[in-house]
Amino acid sequence: MPKILLEICVDDAAGFEAAVAGGADRIELCSALSVGGLTPSIGLIKFAAKFPIPTYAMVRPRAGDFVYSANEIEMMQADIASVRECGLAGIVIGASKVDGTLNSSQLRALIAQANGLGLSLHRAFDLVTDFHSAIDTAIELGFERVLTSGGATSASEGIATLSDCMNYAAGRIKIMPGGGINVAAALTLLDKLPVQELHASCSTIIIQNNSRLSELGFFEVGSKVTDQSKVQALRKVLNEFSDEGKYSGGI
Repeated sequence: MPKILLEICVDDAAGFEAAVAGGADRIELCSALSVGGLTPSIGLIKFAAKFPIPTYAMVRPRAGDFVYSANEIEMMQADIASVRECGLAGIVIGASKVDGTLNSSQLRALIAQANGLGLSLHRAFDLVTDFHSAIDTAIELGFERVLTSGGATSASEGIATLSDCMNYAAGRIKIMPGGGINVAAALTLLDKLPVQELHASCSTIIIQNNSRLSELGFFEVGSKVTDQSKVQALRKVLNEFSDEGKYSGGI
């Protein structure tokens, strides 16, 4: 089997380094992963650009839905220009209409600004009313892949929809499972789906001993950080599946 690509989403420099050291093949660079990822700072983008690993920057101006105003699209275009100028490999975008379809006109405007950057459609896809139609739209617009949990809270729960989407895509575009991916979830997905790429955070909760940080609102209890050992464990599982088409156990 071909090597299964592992994409790790990170939202700070330490997480980036942990993901690279753990064996990630590609990075999704964000800020605020606690709300699904927002556009990273220009400083973090420039930091990531120093590394040879392919890095795609999330371009999402705020938390919440993916129905954007003209002003927000203009902001996103400016962010995409910065990503391109810094030399990252691609962007991760999405835009929707209130009727639950992808907003093709807004996506075209963003893609035009990308000017040759790689394109991933993010989990705005999980909110659409018709997955097949959204896949057709993504293909027409030139996306390389769709990141999706199959419309469920985790990829494991959305496995039936993921299977349907992969069958419908039929190799025309990559369907990349993401959402709640750990070793156990990966094993389930790999056993049932023809996975080519997998998306995970491989994070662990930060133990913060300075209570004043929380009291003053500088630290959110439950915050997470990328865990190099979890990246390594997931990479090991994917490597064995790639080599043997099965997993024999052990981390």
